[in-house]
Amino acid sequence: MSDEMNIKQLENSSVQLTLTLASSRIEKDYKESLDKYVKDAQIKGFRKGHVPVSILESKYGPSLRAESTFNTMEAYLKEQIDTLDAKDKPLPYSTPVLQDEEKLMPFKANSDVTFSVVYDVMPVFDLPTYKGLTVTVPKVTVSDADVTKELDKLREQNAMVIDKKGPAEDGNIVNIDYVEIGADGNEVASTARKDFTFTLGSGYNYYELDKEIEGMNAGDEKTIEKSYPSEFKTSDLAGKIIKLKVTMKSVKVKDVPALDDEFAQDVKEEYKTVADLTKATREKLEGQLKSKLDNEKFDKLADDLAKSATIALPASMVDFELDRYWKNYVRQTGLSEEQLEKYLAFQKKGREDVMKDWRPEAEKTLKIQLIMDKIKETENFTVSKEDLDKECETQLKDVTDESQKEYYRSAIEDDMKFHMVSEFLEKNNTFTEGDEKSFDAYMNDTAEPVENAEETK
Repeated sequence: MSDEMNIKQLENSSVQLTLTLASSRIEKDYKESLDKYVKDAQIKGFRKGHVPVSILESKYGPSLRAESTFNTMEAYLKEQIDTLDAKDKPLPYSTPVLQDEEKLMPFKANSDVTFSVVYDVMPVFDLPTYKGLTVTVPKVTVSDADVTKELDKLREQNAMVIDKKGPAEDGNIVNIDYVEIGADGNEVASTARKDFTFTLGSGYNYYELDKEIEGMNAGDEKTIEKSYPSEFKTSDLAGKIIKLKVTMKSVKVKDVPALDDEFAQDVKEEYKTVADLTKATREKLEGQLKSKLDNEKFDKLADDLAKSATIALPASMVDFELDRYWKNYVRQTGLSEEQLEKYLAFQKKGREDVMKDWRPEAEKTLKIQLIMDKIKETENFTVSKEDLDKECETQLKDVTDESQKEYYRSAIEDDMKFHMVSEFLEKNNTFTEGDEKSFDAYMNDTAEPVENAEETK
């Protein structure tokens, strides 16, 4: 590093770069700038391009020198940043900010200019211990009952709805017409509903008529008088007595297929027997379970590493991550950014309020990513040419530009190395089983650990 450059470490992974710009460079650029202005300058009494430099300087000297010097400083800064080690270069989303600009002014002729800029750099930190750790995850297995439940769900999905002969019962699918009868005995037209379909016993109907229409056959008509308690959930009905004329249009049942070899073959041609379907279903559930447990192992270990590491995150890095969160949020809502901000304003919130809630998670995510990147570098993972060629062939099959392929190849290789980190951590740390959880509770993130393991078998 030359005498003209000095780097001072500041808080939160930012630095102050101080440079001294030689007067010879400043004056050279200033003269070139003046020559350019002389060609275009228009001053009363002089033809365009013939204004004497002395006249131009007398009228605009300070501002012309300031503009030229700032341009030279910017060019010199870029040149010097290019010579820095990677650890001292600004992050892509951190713009160097000139310090104490007012103290530099006015610029004097034939004088060196020493100036400082502040920007964020990649955090430097010590890796926490990442091998030989112990992490506890729940003990979860796929039981026969879990497999049966999944098969039953599959049968339900393949069920056919058919007409039922006989009265409506709990669980049947009914289609009704209904209308209120007023005090004068006439129908209240505004309350009429045609072809309303629901499952009997579900309570999924405004008047909660499930019990009252049990036993009706298709084609039956019935007038029902029903009293509603004062605390009834629907305020329009609470404390009232209502008369309804109900017509049963149809009664249907779900024809759930039997769990037999024929059903197994209908699900997938390669399944010849119920045993084949059952085996494949168990393997599917066990695969889903393994994937979730693997993710939990990595997440818990990563959380522990993030808590153990001291990393000074630069503000621009966190802001960039939060901006990414915000863009994803806007996209998920299906609203425009302006519409979303108006919606938040109704709740007396703004973008910054939302981001404030996201900040802890964003900071944790960044710490984990930095740690994983450093483990990747420390362990010096390598990807075989054969594996890289295979992955590139898959991902770049539609890319025809060879220069682009080379760029993407490097990115794919780096991504493959990053994915090797999780495999490395799983091999070099211990994962023990803790409290037992049922498969259903674990996969749906509900319920507490199972108290009696025998009950799930």
